[in-house]
Amino acid sequence: MSAQPDDAGLFGPDSVSWQLHAEPAMWLAGIRSLYLQALHPRAVAGIVQNSDFRGDPLGRLVRTANFVGATTYCPRDEVERQAAKVRAVHRSLRGTHDGRTFRIDEPELLLWVHCAEVSSFLTVVRRAGFPLTAAHADRYLDEQRRSAALVGLDPGEVPGSVAAMRDYLRAMRPVLRRTDDTDAIYDFLHRPPVGGRLALGLPAYETLVGHLAYSLLPGWAVTVYGRRAYPHTISTAMMRTLSETLRALQKTVRTVVREPRLGPLVPHPVLAARRLGDWAFPSARKLPAAA
Repeated sequence: MSAQPDDAGLFGPDSVSWQLHAEPAMWLAGIRSLYLQALHPRAVAGIVQNSDFRGDPLGRLVRTANFVGATTYCPRDEVERQAAKVRAVHRSLRGTHDGRTFRIDEPELLLWVHCAEVSSFLTVVRRAGFPLTAAHADRYLDEQRRSAALVGLDPGEVPGSVAAMRDYLRAMRPVLRRTDDTDAIYDFLHRPPVGGRLALGLPAYETLVGHLAYSLLPGWAVTVYGRRAYPHTISTAMMRTLSETLRALQKTVRTVVREPRLGPLVPHPVLAARRLGDWAFPSARKLPAAA
């Protein structure tokens, strides 16, 4: 059965998630989340052993962005289809750490990846200047329990507020450490092995994206990595400048995109606005007033 044109999906235009996930700073947040994920020894082992990130350097980031976009802006039947596909892939994957084999879809690992992602999304977008109140932030993390359920987690066991997320991350610190796999992810995210014309932009990418995203990690995570980051004030200023530039480009993309796909990236907010009406296009001005 085809989706109803007015199907607003899992969250809908009245949610914090709908507005926040369209922000350009989400790109830096996504990369930041990969740095954070890589501090969990088993999680990063699973990434390195099951991802062709060297042969397909942009693939994981694009797939993650498309999944987040789909679960936020697509009709419910498409959300369920995408989620079922991800769960099936996770069920089939195994990793090895310290001589022991583990399932990629262990709840502990799924929870770590979820929390690394949504805490990064929230932290980076707020730091970029997106006008969220404390109540908005709590509401966002509560909404994202729905996305956690899509990958197989019990929503009741997922942090649903800023305080709960802070407690979870603090409790995880004894588990986290730098490994050879962590270093492999760090090197890859700083200088992905791209060729052709893309290689010409690597110096700028490393400075403006790779190392900037790393510098947006919390101080304790930078300490675990043991590598120098940009000072807080500099990284914040750089991120806000980059976000403004990307926001201007985003408006152009919204105007000119004609096909349902834009290269490997799906412009989900644009497609959702076309399906529901321009009133549904994400904007900070549309954040829930009661939050």
